[in-house]
Amino acid sequence: MKHYRISEIKTNIDEPTSSLPGKVAKKCLLNASDIAKWELRRKSIDSRHKPDIKWVYTVDFWCEKNLDKAMKKLGKNLQKVDEAAERTDEPIMGSKKLTGRPVVVGMGPCGIFAALELAKRGYKPLVLERGPAMNERIEAVENFRKNRVLDPEANMLYGEGGAGTFSDGKLGTGIKDGHIRDVLKAFADAGAGEDITYLAKPHIGTDVLRTTIVNLRKQIEQLGGEVKFNTKVEAFNIKDGELESIEIKTGANASIITTNALILAIGHSARDTFKTINEAGLDMEQKAFSIGVRMEHPQFMIDQAQYGSEAIEKYGDLLPPADYKLSTTASNGRGVYSFCMCPGGEVVVCSTKDGELCVNGMSNRKRDSGTANSGILCTVNVEDYNNGDASDILAGVRYQEKYEKLAYKNGGGDFNPPSAIMGAFLAGRAEPIDKSLPDFAAVALKDAVPDFARKIKGYDNPAAIVTAVETRSSSPVRIVRGITGESNIRGVFPAGEGAGYAGGITSAACDGIKAAHHLIAKFAKNN
Repeated sequence: MKHYRISEIKTNIDEPTSSLPGKVAKKCLLNASDIAKWELRRKSIDSRHKPDIKWVYTVDFWCEKNLDKAMKKLGKNLQKVDEAAERTDEPIMGSKKLTGRPVVVGMGPCGIFAALELAKRGYKPLVLERGPAMNERIEAVENFRKNRVLDPEANMLYGEGGAGTFSDGKLGTGIKDGHIRDVLKAFADAGAGEDITYLAKPHIGTDVLRTTIVNLRKQIEQLGGEVKFNTKVEAFNIKDGELESIEIKTGANASIITTNALILAIGHSARDTFKTINEAGLDMEQKAFSIGVRMEHPQFMIDQAQYGSEAIEKYGDLLPPADYKLSTTASNGRGVYSFCMCPGGEVVVCSTKDGELCVNGMSNRKRDSGTANSGILCTVNVEDYNNGDASDILAGVRYQEKYEKLAYKNGGGDFNPPSAIMGAFLAGRAEPIDKSLPDFAAVALKDAVPDFARKIKGYDNPAAIVTAVETRSSSPVRIVRGITGESNIRGVFPAGEGAGYAGGITSAACDGIKAAHHLIAKFAKNN
């Protein structure tokens, strides 16, 4: 049985997927009965030729016939799939003896997938998460949103699932990695829905993601792994350049865990852990990041701009809530871009410390709030915050904190974010927003809006809402690692967003898998 992949199969928006085998057969000069089986590989929407909007599919199918003639006719749109080449490499187990169990620090996507990979291969990892398990975390977040009482260890950024749990749950990524499909399949099997394995812009939604994350954790535990919540790493004990043990605190109880193998999968907001890592002597460096605001528009406005009124009237709810991806260069040379666009979502405060305020976007699975929002961010270079001192590793952290403190103050305290209508912001009459941003960022963001409005009609609508400040799109540091995935401290494998090697759920998960493979390549599992 031969395996083929065909792309650019188009259907009307209201046409069922059951029509695909017939369309594939026709293009490939086959009878429909020649196709033994088929599956969706990719589904995207083409709205370039309004109102003639189409679904565009890539389909994998299997048949006995040789399709050389069709392949010559269709060119790169029809290819024979080399299944062996699509499989990811299997790590070869190393020989170094493990002291105790391998430890994974952090239970965001990177830590989850690192632990799951280790557990599948019999390594029985111990996972340490500073925040609480999902149910307790949800209660803390709801209490914060309702009563503005912040728990610094249980919030939208700390706890089971990491920062992505209270977001849109977007799984799109710009990286090319053989593990992407493995990650999507694992999420789908854990309850995220089969469609995330083929949608061009997959998203889980925060409501579904909460269940999915717990199911992944249960898999780790069923395979012999252990998860300790409310547990923070306080110190690394190192001897002759190699990890010997770690000191942890679970609630008020301190203890020492002996281990010589640790995957450091902390998130981009683990600021106190960055300090601990720096003090332990792990090589770190300053890194560029971004700062900006959230901009909100009515979802129907974005839909009309992307689909057109005629298509919306024709297809109605068959069209998914539209999104956008925008970028430009401002007059001061700064790059400005949209980030984590949330169709049908809401803007949320995601602070981790009293007196500091930052915002993010969040959507449920159905994306049905009626409001679209996106981070609109400006690049922050290391030269903007380090005063020429590259050795001041945590200068970027303090820079983020500076503007979060200003946003807290400028919003009036009590975690009310500074906000204004677009008209006031563009006219320079939104002082609380401007004073919550570096001057160069405020200028760049205002410059960007008219350009964005040329691409998305109505983007500069004076009634749109602007909210400050977004600071946590990426880590302000990088924990240096070599080609074997280790830091300068042997046995420590930095990975994911907090280490500066990923940006989003899927890329972090893929990096976690690779970190697990690096650990496996060095250490033999204990019997």
